[in-house]
Amino acid sequence: MNLELRRIIEQVSRDKGIDKELLISAIKDAVRSAARKKYGPRLDLEVEYKEDTGEIEVFQYKEVVTEVTDPSREISLEEGRALDAECEVGDSLGIKMDASSLGRIAAQSAKQVIMQRMKDAERDLVYEDFKDRKNEIINGIVQRLDPEGIIVNLGRTEALLPPSEQVPREIYHKGERIRAYLLDVKRQTRGPQIILSRTHPQFLVQLFEAEVPEIAEGIVQILGCAREPGSRAKIAVASRDSDVDPVGACVGLKGARVQNIVQELRGEKIDIIPWSPDVAKFATNALAPAEVSRIIMNKESQTMEVIVPDDQLSLAIGKRGQNVRLASRLVGWKIDVKTESKYSKSLKEGYLSLLSIPGVGEITANLLHEAGYTSAKEVAETSLDDLIQATGLTEKKAAGLIAAAKEMIGKKAAEAEAEAAGNPAEG
Repeated sequence: MNLELRRIIEQVSRDKGIDKELLISAIKDAVRSAARKKYGPRLDLEVEYKEDTGEIEVFQYKEVVTEVTDPSREISLEEGRALDAECEVGDSLGIKMDASSLGRIAAQSAKQVIMQRMKDAERDLVYEDFKDRKNEIINGIVQRLDPEGIIVNLGRTEALLPPSEQVPREIYHKGERIRAYLLDVKRQTRGPQIILSRTHPQFLVQLFEAEVPEIAEGIVQILGCAREPGSRAKIAVASRDSDVDPVGACVGLKGARVQNIVQELRGEKIDIIPWSPDVAKFATNALAPAEVSRIIMNKESQTMEVIVPDDQLSLAIGKRGQNVRLASRLVGWKIDVKTESKYSKSLKEGYLSLLSIPGVGEITANLLHEAGYTSAKEVAETSLDDLIQATGLTEKKAAGLIAAAKEMIGKKAAEAEAEAAGNPAEG
């Protein structure tokens, strides 16, 4: 244990970026362990490292007693005074041991402890580095394809792209470069587990931030994102500067910016939607390229009926319902798309059901219809206060309408039930 040890400590600390004190602590632990292996586990030992000389000193502490019962931890007063003339019973004496006698055992033990500490310290450094990079896009190289997912080499460590975070139909090969979103960093005993994703909506958001300077600068904001990875996505954008067109900024000159992102996502179609604080307008934008005739909203249930021309229905709904599904997710409301002809038919049927309520004529039916009640069922399910407020009817008249509507709905339900059971209700 000499200046050579000091040189090794300094070199490992510098090359591996590990705190010197951690390495010194590891060496002291190793020497203490070796001493106990050689001389017994009950020894009370203290190990010191002299940085100026690179020497390790080992002291065995023994309590001064009148009668020795445990030689490994006790020393007689007579022996103690031979070492320190002023010692008294009850004192603890430090006796310097010959560290060189530990030899090969100490060196081997020190090596094992240092290697373990280095591994632990490197794991901690990797964890600290990557936990601060969560929600970022990182680059790596496909190292191998594993049943658990794609193992990606990030340089200092490996990451996992699980099957659940892979885009359907994307295929990668060993040695291929890959970009992904850093989804999570988990601290584990064998080292940090870094989880990547290529399906997360934030991956798309981050790609736009990297590609569009106006987003990176905060001039253009992405206020919503909905994806069906590998197929289609919609993002909602808004500008803080009236002179900057948010959609144009994201598309780029001749579509260059968005095309770079589409290329990274291997052909995923991206709709860039102008965001609006008006939910109806936002929904209209989100359903583009389909035209919208009108929207009927229910703020309480956050649902909306979107009426489109008959020839626009398939465009609004999209292939396998994808367009309306993504629009609904982007806006945050449930969207039900209907054609104008179907809506007109349902309006007519609703109006006729209002007329069929006992005691309701055209004047009352029109009043109810203008107040937003489109069927007898809605009248039956409303509250007395809401009906009075919406129509201006007297309490007596409103209560009578609700009672009549409930009775009619109940009677029709009973008739339908009896018919379904093969026992038509008697008239």
